[in-house]
Amino acid sequence: MSIVAARIDGRLIHGQVANLWASKLNISRIMVIDDEVSQNAIEKSGLKLATPAGVKLSVLPIEKAAANILAGKYDSQRVLIIAKRPDRFLKLVEAGVPLEEINVGNMSQSDESRAVTRSINVVDKDVEDFNQLNEKGVRLVSQMVPSDRQEDFMRLLNVKN
Repeated sequence: MSIVAARIDGRLIHGQVANLWASKLNISRIMVIDDEVSQNAIEKSGLKLATPAGVKLSVLPIEKAAANILAGKYDSQRVLIIAKRPDRFLKLVEAGVPLEEINVGNMSQSDESRAVTRSINVVDKDVEDFNQLNEKGVRLVSQMVPSDRQEDFMRLLNVKN
């Protein structure tokens, strides 16, 4: 399987992802899955600028990402998949993409959200999506940077709900 890691991060590609995670995981491609971002030329340009040298970038709608992965398009590469929210990964899994683990990174605060950790804020829909991913056998962990200890995200989430 070409998927080395999957991460939820509202900032998509930024310093932690571009420098720490990409090098730690020896990534050859970053795949951003998001129906809206994939249609936004300005956001895509910013993501290209943030992508480390020597790493390829795909910014795809979820359905197209699933089709490409299932067709084996990235089998020779080391892919890090990033999405802003858990619903994107739920759709990917429901489309048949096998994901063993998702690292829940930064999810920004909003007027409707509540804090799970200092950096992770969720709304009710996110909690539903995390529960569904968990029920489908996807392990959910929280680890901001590679040097942090990995925590069981569902345990953190259940403490807050």
